[in-house]
Amino acid sequence: MALEDILRRCETLYEDLGFEAVGAWKAAHPGAKAIGYLPIYVPREIIHAAGMLPVAIFGGGDQLEVIQGDAYYQSYICRIPRSTLELGLTGRLDRLDGMLFPSICDVIRNLSGMWQILFPGKYVRYVDLPQNYDDAIGGEFWVHEMQSLREDLGRLAGRAVSDDDLRASIAVYNENRRALRSLAEYRARRPWQAPASEVYLVLRAGGVLAPEEHTRLVREYLAAAEATARPRRDNARVVLTGAFCEQPPLALLRSIERAGCYIVADDLQLGQQWFTEDIPTDGDPLQNLARAFLHRSVQTSSKYDARREDKGRHLLAEVRARGAEGVIFAAPSFCDPALLERPMLQDVLARHGIPYTAFKYAENTGQMAPIREQAGTFADSIKLWNAA
Repeated sequence: MALEDILRRCETLYEDLGFEAVGAWKAAHPGAKAIGYLPIYVPREIIHAAGMLPVAIFGGGDQLEVIQGDAYYQSYICRIPRSTLELGLTGRLDRLDGMLFPSICDVIRNLSGMWQILFPGKYVRYVDLPQNYDDAIGGEFWVHEMQSLREDLGRLAGRAVSDDDLRASIAVYNENRRALRSLAEYRARRPWQAPASEVYLVLRAGGVLAPEEHTRLVREYLAAAEATARPRRDNARVVLTGAFCEQPPLALLRSIERAGCYIVADDLQLGQQWFTEDIPTDGDPLQNLARAFLHRSVQTSSKYDARREDKGRHLLAEVRARGAEGVIFAAPSFCDPALLERPMLQDVLARHGIPYTAFKYAENTGQMAPIREQAGTFADSIKLWNAA
């Protein structure tokens, strides 16, 4: 498939607030269910093993005017819960048969309760993630939570979800994550061939496509990107971090790129790349998922970690592995997890002599000139420091 065709398809999926792709999948799989989930992480393998389509919900972006959703939340919180409510109240999420709300923050916890009241006919579950990383404590807790979810989805599907179903789904997602790791490595190695704004669209498509189809799409993009000659510029190589939940508008990524930055890594679609290694497909599948969460998952401000000395370790490793020259902190306004963690991460970068800059945004941010100017100044300063 030609590169422009791939990107056109991905942008269509990105702009589709009516979730037509979900409707098409359900039409092709009569009787099958679709389960929505809020960012960042839920065990999609269990949804898939139940014969259902996992659907990522990232709010309404900059395309949706929020009217009804504003009545349910204060003005001093992030925008994604309000725009998600707007999607639900205006019928755009009617194709979904249930919603999962992971424990990202108090706002999403409260949103799960609102959803139960507003949509009593839909399956709703708050997914409480482990806070203790001992296998015998947090691991057993997470196995129990996943088993409850497995039983719920089995009842909704009208059939039990077997261990073999789970093992097969883990294998499918392992293959998807391998494709995504190949894309991440290619992008870091040749960022002029795989711009962040394009990679983002390809990743975002994974939120509404079945994982098998998304894996094929990722590989098609890699082949098409490599076959397309593009100019290489003397841009600054940066890591973009802090935008793990509420997503920035696409124009923001393009503005950073036009300002002279190659974004060689980011945490925009963190849930799809949650695990750093393949999950074993032999043995107890829930135990394997639990151990992967505890010991082979990325660091992020929404995941509790009592080891303060480890703060910034993952970010520092990412900077070094991707050959980045600096870090841009971009967090949604009023995002407590990201904004409270930022000073600790900045302190780690300062101790290692890694330059950084920071700004805030909302998913419907419209004025890009200040962000482009700030990113451009940062890129210029990196080049000056390196020259010196």
